Amino acid sequence: MKRNTTHKAATPHAIVEDAWEAVGASFERFCLSAGIATLSAMMEQDAATLCGPRHRRDTGAVGHRWGSTRGPIGFHGGKVMVERPRVRAKGSKAELPLPSWSAAIAEDWLGEWALNLMLINVSTRRFGRAVRLPEGDIPAGAGAGVSKSAVSRRFVALSAERMADWMATDLSALDLLVIQIDGLHLADDLTLVAAVGIDGEGTKHPLGVIEGATENAAVVQALLDNLMGRGLDAGTPRLFIIDGAKALTKAIRRTFGRDTPIQRCQVHKSRNIIDRLPKSLHASVRKTLRQAWELDDAETAEKLLRNLARRLEQIAPGVAGSILEGIDEILTVTRLRLPPELRRSLACTNIIENMMGSIRRTCRNVKRWRNAAMALRWTAAGMIEAAKGFRKLKAHRQLPALRAALAAHKLSLLSNADLAQPAKVA
Repeated sequence: MKRNTTHKAATPHAIVEDAWEAVGASFERFCLSAGIATLSAMMEQDAATLCGPRHRRDTGAVGHRWGSTRGPIGFHGGKVMVERPRVRAKGSKAELPLPSWSAAIAEDWLGEWALNLMLINVSTRRFGRAVRLPEGDIPAGAGAGVSKSAVSRRFVALSAERMADWMATDLSALDLLVIQIDGLHLADDLTLVAAVGIDGEGTKHPLGVIEGATENAAVVQALLDNLMGRGLDAGTPRLFIIDGAKALTKAIRRTFGRDTPIQRCQVHKSRNIIDRLPKSLHASVRKTLRQAWELDDAETAEKLLRNLARRLEQIAPGVAGSILEGIDEILTVTRLRLPPELRRSLACTNIIENMMGSIRRTCRNVKRWRNAAMALRWTAAGMIEAAKGFRKLKAHRQLPALRAALAAHKLSLLSNADLAQPAKVA
């Protein structure tokens, strides 16, 4: 039977010798033993600093030794017991902390392990096997902290803390030019609305998420109010990109002004139109829509769409109305006269859709959503995780053109307002 070097009281020198003996049998055991040896030496040095050298009277010492005790420390997603010296203050029963021990237990490594493995779809039932080899010589028995309940508690605590910090992050320093908003349906009565921003350098930032029964204007308004409360300036001209939900448009215009540039997703629009048509019309209608999206002139593109709607009035009157619905917002990037590559990047909600896909992959092990708080924790954790893989906007070098177009749009609105004021007075 192998000797359990973590359970015996020994000098740091003896522990180092045991570590060298263990390396031939198990590298994991060697790492643990070597780490304990280093920590033991550091704690002994802390005790000597507080109490002076052993077996010597030191009147300048602030404490005195008071035996030893064993305490848990994080290792490979669980806990191992480590022996440490105890020091009490002179003239008091208060125990003095050892700086090295305090530093070793300060970081929530166990929570980090739990959060990381659950976000890559390791279930709580298999967590112990993921962090400790079943045939290894460092067992994960009772009290090791790798049970499904212990892992779940750590994930809940750390994900809630991370979400609270993230939802309180100051946004005033971000130079956001674009904001995409979309909803994520998780259950029959649970929908989350999330926002992603793109700054002037093309860097993508997950901004926030909020829960609601449906993707209605009140829920979207609550999300926008949260962003405004965190420093998002309503006076800065920005482009908003949405999937076409009227609730999104209503809340955005109420918050940022009725003339705020809003681009509806052309991919969603095309898909909604094609899916409602007979298969024989798919190719021709898809070609016409693609031509409209790629035109540089908004008036010509609008005429093309209106002609398409007129052509479909007899065959599919409902689809014809769908083409004309929101036609102003579907061509916003064209009216802003953006370069073609930038138009393609900003004419759809692909960025936030990709993030939603990452969230679904992260949450696929969740079989039942107990409440909205659980959904928010998982979604926020998934958004933060997805942000680690974000790349810059493909057309980020053309973003100065968007900044100039937004500034010109705002200036034209101010000029029109100044012209309208005298006429109203007269």
